[in-house]
Amino acid sequence: MPSCSNPSDLLGVDSHTFKDLEIFESDTGDSSLFDFCNRTRSVGGAVVLRRRMQNPWSSAERIDSTQQAIRFIIEQRALFKQMPSIYAVEGTQDYLEEILPSLDFRNRLEFTLGAFQVWANQDSHYFSIVKGAQAACRMIRALRRFVALPALQSTPGELGPLLQQIRVLLSRPNLRMVPDFDVAVWGTWKMLKLDQTLRIKEKETLKRLQALNYELDALVSMADANCEHSFNMPEIYSGPLYVAAEGLYHPYLTNPTANPVLLNQNHRILFLTGPNMAGKTTYMRAFATALYLAHLGMGVPAKSFLFVPVQWLFSSISLTDDLRRGVSYFRAEALRVKAVAEAVAKGERVLALMDEPFKGTNVKDAFEASLAILERFSTRENCLFMFSSHQIELSEHLHQLHNQVDCRYFEAVESGERLDFDYRLRSGISDQRLGMRVLKEEGIFDLLDIPLASPAPLGT
Repeated sequence: MPSCSNPSDLLGVDSHTFKDLEIFESDTGDSSLFDFCNRTRSVGGAVVLRRRMQNPWSSAERIDSTQQAIRFIIEQRALFKQMPSIYAVEGTQDYLEEILPSLDFRNRLEFTLGAFQVWANQDSHYFSIVKGAQAACRMIRALRRFVALPALQSTPGELGPLLQQIRVLLSRPNLRMVPDFDVAVWGTWKMLKLDQTLRIKEKETLKRLQALNYELDALVSMADANCEHSFNMPEIYSGPLYVAAEGLYHPYLTNPTANPVLLNQNHRILFLTGPNMAGKTTYMRAFATALYLAHLGMGVPAKSFLFVPVQWLFSSISLTDDLRRGVSYFRAEALRVKAVAEAVAKGERVLALMDEPFKGTNVKDAFEASLAILERFSTRENCLFMFSSHQIELSEHLHQLHNQVDCRYFEAVESGERLDFDYRLRSGISDQRLGMRVLKEEGIFDLLDIPLASPAPLGT
């Protein structure tokens, strides 16, 4: 990812959405999405991958460029095994960061005396210099062979400019002097002269080569995660906001039930109902995770996925109060809706997911607040919303919202003594109420109905 990326090319994802989707950390201590996708070989590559995941694209051109690079890597994966070894890469990193004596003398005699002094009096430093210079040379030679591969002379997407930058850096006169054989055979004076060239004259060049190699490492990791998890590459559309998916599932699930998604300008709001545990929240997380991955330029956990890129992705699933700041649960919910409203008011392309909002107030307030928000969301062109609720009474008013609401539900199958869930999305509104049954199934009333034993008389 170029460091000079235009901020307008980046998707807006706030800290709460990162937390909701467990991008970098999980409240349960399980693996994050970053861990799920991280197949990098180097620490620097992992840093670049994290940076990419912190800054997904919103630009269709940028997303497509990353997609092309990942597709090419998948098709030509064997070529990328010829990238510099982790030993050479991390050895060069240590070499550039370690504090070692420098011999930057213009005068040949002074350089010779200084070289003798390093060799004679600072042998640990001398061996660190030799070891580091050898690693840097190995990295240079490996990159030289890698970018010269015939199949890499014309590469698509991000790869083309990235590889060309490496070629330009390797063509610098000082780096062209690095031989194609192992420099371990060189003597002291020649090795220290090489160190002067690499660590002083071309230090910034080596750092840039390292950075570009880490970019490659991150892209290869994304391609490997795609293959390992059997993700499919999304199709990017242009025009008004639109998302359509078939066979969508959450990537963390072992035996997931796949479902469709459709949001467009005829149905800007997907209104979800159904009892707890039936699958509403998992469905929303699955959709938001897939959309996020699509904006990274990666494949997604779905049979097919078509989308027009958005500028902001908001998730409001796991909210808490904040005692230290004096923010109540309902205030936290209101502030979350406000963040969405501010982006919508600016005319941004917004996709927002709200899971049972306004739980922190009474039923009447929650109903009125939900209806008022849905009424306003329905009029916002080029914005899409997913809204789950237990307020099934809202269904009596949804037909008034310009036909912009698509109602879907999940349900429990009440067969036998226990509830079963098939996690399949259905069309319509659910009026299923299971609270009392769940309490009975868990034996809570039986426990509370056990009579207390009479206390023993005093003195016995």
